Amino acid sequence: MTPALTTEQGAAGAPAGAPAVRLSHVHKSFGRPGSQTHVLDDITLDVAPGEFVTLLGASGCGKSTLLNLVAGLDQPTGGTIEVPGGRPALMFQEHALFPWLTAGKNIELALKLAGVARPERRPEAERLLELVRLNGSYGKRVHELSGGMRQRVAMARALAQGSKVLLMDEPFAALDAITRDVLHDEITRIWAERQLTVLFVTHNVREAVRLAERVVLLSSRPGRVAREWHIDLPQPRRIESAGVADLSIEITEELRGEIRRHVQH
Repeated sequence: MTPALTTEQGAAGAPAGAPAVRLSHVHKSFGRPGSQTHVLDDITLDVAPGEFVTLLGASGCGKSTLLNLVAGLDQPTGGTIEVPGGRPALMFQEHALFPWLTAGKNIELALKLAGVARPERRPEAERLLELVRLNGSYGKRVHELSGGMRQRVAMARALAQGSKVLLMDEPFAALDAITRDVLHDEITRIWAERQLTVLFVTHNVREAVRLAERVVLLSSRPGRVAREWHIDLPQPRRIESAGVADLSIEITEELRGEIRRHVQH
């Protein structure tokens, strides 16, 4: 099986009807032959344009590895990954902002790398800061920003890359519950306004159910698609709402079962 990663982009982005992300029989192993660690095993998954999908699973199941493969930061050992609209934008768990740059200049750097002309960068950076509700924060240094504000800047920087596919690797895990709740509202709003395709990694079941149109549960290592849930609860959702809570209980039981199977083996 020959591994491949396709990020070809036509003038109009992905072809009509094509998935925004397609994974076909993806495998990933680390180490040398004979002493390899198998992290992902035969992952096949399509993400439709405009869909919000969360990847859920126990620690070490390969969620972040899978996201890195889709981002093009690593290559699969086997199978194919197609992102017809071009390279996705990636938002990490840590904000990874440059502390010697202001909030606005961090975003401008991403715009520069995306090929935006110099005269257009500041207005676009300010527009993106407004989008994430950080009006007037262009000149603030990183140390002047709270944890939630830093993640908003990181979100704006990811959006500055111009991709319609946004990959998010547990971006709110380090935040307090209230800040995380507010940012759930923000990413849901931005996803809808900009018609993004979002692939969101989390280990938090309620977060997965609150945000997603579809939850994909990965088995414990090696990660396989164990089960999927299509979420038909209306947006915006509350993390404490009955529908979110009920479905979270069901998914948590499935997750516990996957963890028990891994321990037994």
